[in-house]
Amino acid sequence: MESIPSTPEELSSAITAATGLDGISQLRRLTGGASRETWSFQVGSERHIIQRQRLTSPRDMHVEVGVLEAAYAAGVPVPRVLASSRDISGENPVGTQFMIVNAFEGETIARKILRDDEYASARKTLPAQFGSALGKLHRVSSAVEGLEDVDQIAFYQEHLRDCGQSHPAFEIAFRWLEENRPPVGRRCLVHGDFRMGNLIIGNEGLRAVLDWELAHIGDPAEDLGWLCVRAWRFGGAGPVGGIGAYEDLLEAYGEASGEFISLETLRWWEVLGTVKWGLMCISQAAYHLTGSVRSHELAAIGRRVCENEYDALLAIRELKKGKGSTRV
Repeated sequence: MESIPSTPEELSSAITAATGLDGISQLRRLTGGASRETWSFQVGSERHIIQRQRLTSPRDMHVEVGVLEAAYAAGVPVPRVLASSRDISGENPVGTQFMIVNAFEGETIARKILRDDEYASARKTLPAQFGSALGKLHRVSSAVEGLEDVDQIAFYQEHLRDCGQSHPAFEIAFRWLEENRPPVGRRCLVHGDFRMGNLIIGNEGLRAVLDWELAHIGDPAEDLGWLCVRAWRFGGAGPVGGIGAYEDLLEAYGEASGEFISLETLRWWEVLGTVKWGLMCISQAAYHLTGSVRSHELAAIGRRVCENEYDALLAIRELKKGKGSTRV
C-alpha cells in the first residue's frame, strides 16, 4: 500500500483524484476521535467534511455511510453523502476508508442553545422537531447492512459485571427495569446517541443530526428515552433536552411515524438510558485510572457515575408515585 496522504496538500490532491472534486481550498484538520480523523474544506462557496477511518480501527465506516444514506432518503435532516469508499488498497488515493459530506452551519453547544436569546424562538419548536426527525428515522427498517441488534438490558448488565465494581443503585435500577419492561417494540434503525450536543441548531430550529457511529437496530422508544436522560438536559428545566415537555415530543413523533409511544414506555427507556450513561462513565474513567489514556477529561467523567445513580433512582421513585406527566 502506498503511503497515506498526511499533509493538506497531499490530501487535497488525493480527494480530487478519488472524487473529481476540484478547486479545493481551506483544507484544515478538525478535532479527531480514536477511530477516525476529520477535515474541513471548501469547494467554491460550499463547505464539506471528509472523515477518514484510521487503519487501526475495527469499525467499518461504510456501515455509517449506509445509515446516513437511508436517513437522508427518509427525510431526516442529516449531512448528504457526496462520496465514499471502503477501499484500503493502492487503488484508493485517499488511502483508507473515507466519506465526504456537506457541512452545516449552526450551534451544537447545549448551554448556548438552552440560554442564549438567539435561540429563544428555536426552543419553542425544537421538541416537536426532534419528534418529527425521529419519527421519520424510525420508518427505516433493518435494511442497512452491518447493524447489530442486541438486548440492551442483557448487554449493560454484563457491562456492570465486567467493570468489577459494586454499584447497588444500578443493580436496583436493573431489577426495576426487568420487572417493568414494556412489550418488545418493532425493530428499526435507531440513532443511538440522539441528544443535545449531537444536533446542529439554528435560530429557526433543528438543522442537522450528527454522530451516527452508535446507530443500530433497536426499539424506536430507545432514541426518545435517551434524549430525555437528565444528563442531556444540561441544567434546563424541560425533560426533552432541557427545553420542552414529553407530550410535545411524543405528539410530533406520532404524527411523523404513525406510531404513538406511551409516556410510560418512554420513561422506562429514559431510566435505562440513565443507567447506560452511568456505566459508560465508569468505562471512560477507567481508561484514565488504568493508565491506558491519561486524561483529566476522562477522570472528571468518573464523578458523573454517582449523578446517574441518583438520577436513575429519582426517576424510578417518580414513576412509582405515578408522576409520569411533565408539561413545563
